[in-house]
Amino acid sequence: MTARARTARAERARATRHRVIEAAVPLFVRDGYLETTMAGIARAAGVAVQTLYLSFGSKAAVLEAALAIGADDQPNEWIAGLRAEPSGAAAVRRYVTDTAPLVERRYPLDTVLRAAAADPEPRELLDRTRKATLATHALAVDELAEKPGFTERVSLQRATEIIAALLSPETYGLLVVAQGWTTPDWAEWVSRHLAVDLFPPDRA
Repeated sequence: MTARARTARAERARATRHRVIEAAVPLFVRDGYLETTMAGIARAAGVAVQTLYLSFGSKAAVLEAALAIGADDQPNEWIAGLRAEPSGAAAVRRYVTDTAPLVERRYPLDTVLRAAAADPEPRELLDRTRKATLATHALAVDELAEKPGFTERVSLQRATEIIAALLSPETYGLLVVAQGWTTPDWAEWVSRHLAVDLFPPDRA
């Protein structure tokens, strides 16, 4: 196979994966994880079931791929953005502003995943997703800790856990979905609380 043919084949495979994910998301959100079938996803995407299994391997892998969209977009850029901010509070605000749209986009699928967590595969996926999110927040905390005035009252691990709690889909759901806050209102609230916790006024 020539390099050109391999490139064309890889592009077709990427396009198929994208089409499958685009078709699967509304099915997961509407019907839930357990009621959504691989046959239904294949039908909605216009591909053969065999193609779906070859591309993803399992239904959990389809959901995982859908959740991953946007999660790893240009990580070096957001790290550089945190480093460029002159103050801790500004860096906190930037991180929350960059993260909030991802939480908003993923919330429906996160809800689907948590609802299905009694099943082994979704449970394992939920655990992996939470660990990956915590690792991302830990990278942000490492950058924030370099800013003047970063708190000495809590450990870096505890700071990471605080960010994870305030920027969690559960907190988003409680305030935005259940109580009607706007996403910008929620993000502003998170930014203010994180700034106080991580850069207390008496340390500024």
